[in-house]
Amino acid sequence: MSCLSEHWGLEFTPAEISRSRGRGGLLSIELELSRSCNLRCIYCYASSGIPLADELSLAEIYSVVDQAVALGARKIIVLGGGEPFLYPHLFEVIDYILSKKVETDVFTNCTMMSEESARKLYERGVGVVVKQNSRTPAIQDLLAGREGTFVAIAEGLANLKKAGYPDADHTLGIETIICGQNYDELVDLWCWARDQGIIPYIETMTMQGRATDHPELEVSPLKIKALFEKLAQIDADRYGRVWVPHPPLVASQCARHEYSCTVTSIGDVHPCPGINLATGNIRETPLSEVLRQSTVIQDLRNIRNTIKGECAHCAFKPNCYGCRGHAYQVAGDYLAEDPLCWLKAGEAKD
Repeated sequence: MSCLSEHWGLEFTPAEISRSRGRGGLLSIELELSRSCNLRCIYCYASSGIPLADELSLAEIYSVVDQAVALGARKIIVLGGGEPFLYPHLFEVIDYILSKKVETDVFTNCTMMSEESARKLYERGVGVVVKQNSRTPAIQDLLAGREGTFVAIAEGLANLKKAGYPDADHTLGIETIICGQNYDELVDLWCWARDQGIIPYIETMTMQGRATDHPELEVSPLKIKALFEKLAQIDADRYGRVWVPHPPLVASQCARHEYSCTVTSIGDVHPCPGINLATGNIRETPLSEVLRQSTVIQDLRNIRNTIKGECAHCAFKPNCYGCRGHAYQVAGDYLAEDPLCWLKAGEAKD
């Protein structure tokens, strides 16, 4: 979830990550507000739609923010869990986060992005990431599970641009999964985003939630390899951005398990959205204690040493550990090698 930097796309430097890990702290968290959503995306990791029973109160959400900040968090990413703009206290949460001198990004499907909402986000300096998987209306609507989604996203993006996004102080990104339905258009989508100053976050998909009912979403490791290599060449030739292709994120890497976690809308603490394994609950145990006591969290904080399979011996190990979520969903082991990594595909057929 971070733009390309000199550290292979890391949002924080290796030194910052090391210090945070050493003190058992955090540099960021992902915060779900509610599972309520107006779409039914067929790949949704959380199978979002209706709120869960007994979701966190506003006071409890504030407490999560306070605990994360006390642990050193410098950014809080508002996921919604479902769609953040359905949550009635969204801007209250954003303002509370900002009052702590902490950055915030909002991930949204953008279908409810009015001119007023876009303006309010811009005035607050909030980074926005839009879930957009296709620039073909029929495909976007299919993946979102609702007709008219493509048009609604386009209107929302237009409102964000009218408000001033993107500029040097206001980042705008699109989050895109790699799937069978959109594979052939991802190069064009990447260039479209780059040409507008929008950060493209294109990533492999974890087979969880609704995705498990849609095997047609899956793309082979060798096709993923071809896409990453093509985008790396385009970035180098057209945009002067040089990076080494490896899963799970194009032009970036996942290192969140070494400094972050996800707090769900009912207070469960997960290592990340892809590893939907509760390591504790903030209603029962302080966040600092969950991080300290959880074997899962500690295994992942030390992933460079605990990772298994071919990943443990890979030349990319200092900079990559694949997708822990996909390893967990497919192999049942968050320390297993990433099944989507083409470096282990060997003679696999396309």
